[in-house]
Amino acid sequence: MLSVIIPSRVEKYLQKTVDDLLTKAIEEIEVIVVTDGYTPKEIVKGAKVFPIERYGMRACINFGMNQAQGEYVMKCDEHCMFDEGFDVKLKDDCQDNWLVIPRRYRLDADNWKFLDDPRPPVDYMYVSVIGGVMHGWKDLDRGERNKDLLIDDTMSFQGSCWFLKKKLWDEILNPLDDANYGPFSNEAQEVGNKVWLSGGRVIVNKKTWYAHWYRTHDIYGFTNEERRQFNRDLERGRKYCTNFWLNNRWGKAKYSYKWLVDKFNPPTRRAL
Repeated sequence: MLSVIIPSRVEKYLQKTVDDLLTKAIEEIEVIVVTDGYTPKEIVKGAKVFPIERYGMRACINFGMNQAQGEYVMKCDEHCMFDEGFDVKLKDDCQDNWLVIPRRYRLDADNWKFLDDPRPPVDYMYVSVIGGVMHGWKDLDRGERNKDLLIDDTMSFQGSCWFLKKKLWDEILNPLDDANYGPFSNEAQEVGNKVWLSGGRVIVNKKTWYAHWYRTHDIYGFTNEERRQFNRDLERGRKYCTNFWLNNRWGKAKYSYKWLVDKFNPPTRRAL
């Protein structure tokens, strides 16, 4: 079985996302929604819903993963559309120590269709440090060079959808560190770096896809103070992330962070 974990802050597109998952999956899945500080006004059909009071995405992911019963787990955002049979296609190309990312399109969430956009889908991302902060960037050059490879390595990813075996979560990722990163910052770098540097692989699977909401407006409804706190948390988490990985502070690492940079040779190497 596949367990899908959805951390949720607002419910605007939540039911559409749950319905899409249940409709598009071929084999058995369970959908676990963990709501961040709110209780949905409407019943979320087809999902197990757990409201929690602890603030932030990482807390929601950790809680949801602890509820998961599947051999496979997937985290996705609350505003995503999926390929038909995404579950089987991801399972078919997922080894024990792989973190798998589907090809990413842009979603017109209000109309629940691909955004009318001439840009190609996102397959690859890389990491660089600019201004003392670790960022993920689209790797369009690698996308063009490796366009015929359907299963391929990627240095990093966005964070809106990732898939792996539950055993890998338990052994390497559990729990995500919200004490130091804070609730939101650098999710993809924490997850991806842990997998790569422990001897695993982060893979893009172009045989399947998801579409992530292309934001044209803010639906989160932060108050001014909540937004200020959000920005403070982001700044603190980004500084921690950069210091942690560049100084090789993770005790489970088999490789240094320099090994990862050398492997991908990203466009900017200011980190080193």
